[in-house]
Amino acid sequence: QVQLVESGGGSVQAGGSLRLSCSTSGLIFSRNVMGWYRQAPGKQRDLVASITYGGRTTYGDAVKGRFTISRDNAKNTVSLQMNSLKPEDTAVYYCNAHRYPNTHWGQGTQVTVSS
Repeated sequence: QVQLVESGGGSVQAGGSLRLSCSTSGLIFSRNVMGWYRQAPGKQRDLVASITYGGRTTYGDAVKGRFTISRDNAKNTVSLQMNSLKPEDTAVYYCNAHRYPNTHWGQGTQVTVSS
């Protein structure tokens, strides 16, 4: 049974930082592209960042230069360092593991940024 468990969400003032972590079990971590997505109320779920086993990263335009995704292949974890947070970053953040044709999601963690 695949499990993705996020941690590290919370509330912060604009300009602050948070670090999200996602621990995984039940999947072959090295064969999955790991990613973070976010969904604000009334909006679609969008890609924040993704990273391959080899470390190739992709970022959404809204977070480039502010967020950094990383993975620890020995510990089967993926993290998202979020700096210079803005109120528009407020959303539920979801960890994602993808290896075609399967995709798995965590339960989500709330990030709230106040102005």
